[in-house]
Amino acid sequence: MLKQKFSILVLAAFGAISLAAAIPAAQDSSGGQTAKQDMKAAGRDTKDAAKEAGHGIKKGSKKAAHKTRRGTKRAADATKDGTENVYGKAKDGTEKAAKATAHGTKKGVHKAADATADGADKVKAKTE
Repeated sequence: MLKQKFSILVLAAFGAISLAAAIPAAQDSSGGQTAKQDMKAAGRDTKDAAKEAGHGIKKGSKKAAHKTRRGTKRAADATKDGTENVYGKAKDGTEKAAKATAHGTKKGVHKAADATADGADKVKAKTE
């Protein structure tokens, strides 16, 4: 019990000495500046912070604009390539369809001509 009281007494003394040493240091932490000087320093700090923020915004805006321009150019190029690809495929398909139509028409005309010739031969054979 005596040991416990002694420990509490030592801790209390140490705390009082620490607190007594800290109070004068806390009161004179301004470095001898007046309130007016503190206000001026705060104003300069605010100005400097605003400048730094402005520079950061400028840099970020330039970077964003550059990335947007680059992305837009890439998208335009991809669209152009896709359009040319579709155009080429449509052209090929149209040419194939035109050839198939021409071939089918030619085949149909030949069949009709052959049938007409056969019919004419039958009529000629009957009349003889």
